[in-house]
Amino acid sequence: MESTKKIINELLVEVFNHILSIEGQTLRDRGIKLSMNEVHVLEAVEKTEIPTMTNISKRLRITVGTLTTSINRLVEKGYAKRQREQEDKRKVIVSLTSKAKEVLKIHDQFHNEMIDATFSDMKLEEDEVLMQSLENLSEYFKKKY
Repeated sequence: MESTKKIINELLVEVFNHILSIEGQTLRDRGIKLSMNEVHVLEAVEKTEIPTMTNISKRLRITVGTLTTSINRLVEKGYAKRQREQEDKRKVIVSLTSKAKEVLKIHDQFHNEMIDATFSDMKLEEDEVLMQSLENLSEYFKKKY
């Protein structure tokens, strides 16, 4: 059992690292000059229903202070804007610029290409066990962390 755990751990880490590396290189090749962290912050802003600093930080599972540092850089680079909420001036709403939306289109395109290639190369549509296992793994991490 212990060797199985070790192998699974190594495989998960290896897959994660490969995806991040390929993703970063692909985006650089396509002219994106942001770090993967910055791109993922933009993605979190886009996917957060009410993109306050608190809500975005919760989505990313980071502190508001850490997010503030990232948002400051993105505002400085012209990818994000901040605005105080009208009803509660303590809340800061983050929005994306058209420059950021273009980056996210390229990022989404990469993910679509990666999934398409994975499905075609590995014939995943035929492997229900793998699909269910990945869903279970995803649900576990959502609940746990």
